[in-house]
Amino acid sequence: MSLTGIHLLLTYKCNAECDHCFVWGSPFLEGTMTLEGIQAVYNGAEELGTVEHVYLEGGEPFLYYPVMLRAMEEARALGFECGIVTNGYWITALDDTVEWLRPIAEIGVMDLSISSDLFHGEEEPERQKVKVVEEVARQLGLPAGVITIEEPCVEETPGEKGEPIVGGSVRFRGRAVAKLVKGLPRRPWQELNECPYERLDDPKRVHIDYLGYVHLCQGLTIGNALEKPLAQVMSEYDPTSHPIVGPLLSGGPAALVKRYSLPHEEGYVEACHLCYVAREMLRPQFPEALGPGQMYGEGLE
Repeated sequence: MSLTGIHLLLTYKCNAECDHCFVWGSPFLEGTMTLEGIQAVYNGAEELGTVEHVYLEGGEPFLYYPVMLRAMEEARALGFECGIVTNGYWITALDDTVEWLRPIAEIGVMDLSISSDLFHGEEEPERQKVKVVEEVARQLGLPAGVITIEEPCVEETPGEKGEPIVGGSVRFRGRAVAKLVKGLPRRPWQELNECPYERLDDPKRVHIDYLGYVHLCQGLTIGNALEKPLAQVMSEYDPTSHPIVGPLLSGGPAALVKRYSLPHEEGYVEACHLCYVAREMLRPQFPEALGPGQMYGEGLE
């Protein structure tokens, strides 16, 4: 395996509670990655020798701005490229936004991604937010881009065998399973026989949260980078023997249902939907592979 990217979830805390959020970000969550923890992750990344870039995410990383800046500085000092994903709540007037972004421009980033869509606010304020940050990025020479997630909908053009299909770009994991699946067309669960998004057998990037959990996909873990070096976590990872990854590789989310005789509905919106629901049921059996609780909305529903 040759891991090239690490995405640090500095916190699960967020100023918003978007319906589509993978990680159940919320103002009611606490905790952030410490500088000591960040350095431990970076040490493991250096030992791997294959990591090229680090992304700083959340939750909302700008809520812990000094820690985020220091994490960027340390990453750049080690030769890693650096990116940030933010909802841009801090984008207001042009001059104020310059002050937020000037230190980031001085450190240097390969990507500043701003989430902007109807999950994050009303159309006109979101449009203005994008306009401001694009102008500031131009002034400072920052490579900024916008992430837009389209709301789920039923496509007018039917899918295979004339059945309706779900449009939009939401992936149905995290809070989306609780908030967005109602009324959407579903596919027979037996057809959901592969993971269409993640390279579970040979991951090129992982997410690491402030607790140290190393995630292949949000809530699907392979170890803890604060309990043992990241290089050791990756070297010990055996996809086929992992209690969740093994079945997913052999037959997708449907294989989880079959392997563990899980109760199920007749249909699910897509593969992530079934996978997430199955993993929720399996958490008591495999707590070391399915956590932490924040990823499954513990205390937030």
